[in-house]
Amino acid sequence: QVQLVESGGGLVQAGGSLRLSCAASGIVFSINAMGWYRQAPGKRRELVAAITSGGSTNYAESVKGRFTISRDNAKNTVYLQMNSLKPEDTAVYYCSADIITVERYQYTYWGQGTQVTVSS
Repeated sequence: QVQLVESGGGLVQAGGSLRLSCAASGIVFSINAMGWYRQAPGKRRELVAAITSGGSTNYAESVKGRFTISRDNAKNTVYLQMNSLKPEDTAVYYCSADIITVERYQYTYWGQGTQVTVSS
């Protein structure tokens, strides 16, 4: 079965950086859009960044200029480089991917989430 495996979360001081990775395991035919969402306690899940298979990107206004999303299609992996982190970036970060299976069905898959905590 296909799974999204996330890594790179942790505790960092304000102003620091983290790099999140999310790799699709298992056999896939192809992957369309991939993205990162986050959810802080008491808040709704929000889109942080997204990237199409062709490399077109979209960012939440709150992270523009600080975060960069990228992908490695050969490795079925999406990354989120987070710089100049702020305490308000603290949240559980989830990756997502629109995956075409070997059977040629498209599904949206979600990672289990990785905690990012930014201290002041």
